[in-house]
Amino acid sequence: MADHGIDVHEELASATVSGFHRRLGLVMGLLTLFDGYDTFNPAYVIHYVAGPWGLKGSQAGLLISSGLVGFLVGSAVHGLIADRMGRRGTLLGGLWITSIFTLLTALFANSFASFCGLRLLTGLGLGVLLPLATTYINELAPRRAANTYALWGVALGWALGGTIAGLVGVFATPAFGWKALYWVGAMSFLLLPFLHVQLPESPKYLVLRNRSDEIRALLGKLRPDRAALYAAASFSKVQQHPSANPAAVLLTAKYRRTTLAIWLSAFLSLFCIFGLTGWIPTVMMQRGETFSASFGFGAVMQIMSFLGALLLGRLIDRLGSSRGLIAAWWVAGGLSVLALVAFNTHVLNVTAVALAGFCIIGAQFVLNNFTANSYETSVRATAVGMELSIARVGAILGPLVAGSLQQIYRSPTPMFVSIGLSAIVAGAIILLAEQPAAERAGATGAAGALREAVRPAP
Repeated sequence: MADHGIDVHEELASATVSGFHRRLGLVMGLLTLFDGYDTFNPAYVIHYVAGPWGLKGSQAGLLISSGLVGFLVGSAVHGLIADRMGRRGTLLGGLWITSIFTLLTALFANSFASFCGLRLLTGLGLGVLLPLATTYINELAPRRAANTYALWGVALGWALGGTIAGLVGVFATPAFGWKALYWVGAMSFLLLPFLHVQLPESPKYLVLRNRSDEIRALLGKLRPDRAALYAAASFSKVQQHPSANPAAVLLTAKYRRTTLAIWLSAFLSLFCIFGLTGWIPTVMMQRGETFSASFGFGAVMQIMSFLGALLLGRLIDRLGSSRGLIAAWWVAGGLSVLALVAFNTHVLNVTAVALAGFCIIGAQFVLNNFTANSYETSVRATAVGMELSIARVGAILGPLVAGSLQQIYRSPTPMFVSIGLSAIVAGAIILLAEQPAAERAGATGAAGALREAVRPAP
């Protein structure tokens, strides 16, 4: 970056949270609400279709995982598109795909094959929403409240969506059948006109493309106290390397250790999350819980996941050391799942599931922020997309392995053991990642932290 002109990175990092920040956070929350809602729907479908469709445990696991296969492809590809074509258009495209195939699921999913095929196509859109919303919100976030702001903007929406899926599962499906889940999900169409009008391009992407007029307008909304300065200002130019492959950059010497640690820990984290959330209603009925209570466990996990993420994010913003705190959350979550092996009472079931959501899913939200903050702007969307793409392999395997273990052993105990141990191992692996630049600088003082946060990579 050249030495003249206003540094947009520093302007964003040193800002306070404004009303426009909050509105954009709300927009991202609405996007991820539909992502969270749609992602957890299949857990409430199994109860209704396993018998009529003659599904075995492994097939029921595939019913959950089919959408995640599409998510894997979407999250891997979207980052390359967003880093070249822009965040705004890619997000809108993802929501269009999600909305269309959610509606088609409600209309035409009448067999195991048709359901899985439509879920796979829906996943292509879902693979855009969460990772790119995470990238977008982190590119806007003021440095002093980066995790807290990002979590309110993304994690709340995703957790609320998962909670609503549980409530629809409990109260609507007994009366209207499992397709009620997808009729409600198709309400995402109502969000599209609003986003087409309200969603701006990411400011850091605009910097990469040297689109100065749009930068002035957007910065003036984010920092209205400095709007007059921006109107006549020039902006520092970004040295672009269009021939570089963003995905290949992630495995260069500069990033390799962090990339591999993030990928492995995210793989194990989503193995745990989707193995547990995909089967928790069914398993809890096997353990003697009522229908409404069993379906309600999914909602409990989602509510607690946001609270866990918010507390973890605030601790990181205040104390730094995100790797150690994320590791502690995953270890605590793994131990809570292992407690289900030894005890089976209603109070213990609720407590253990709540802690699993609080710790395991909560830490995953913060890992997404950790990933976004560990890479420079030109590869950030690709980095977050690849993290969640690799993680979705774990998410696909989680329900499949959980279903197969139950089919083999006729008990959920092996499933709980595999999930609990995987969470603990994820906690150990994330400690191998490099500390993000802003946290390293924080040890030398606030001014040094700001300089490090806005300095481009060599």
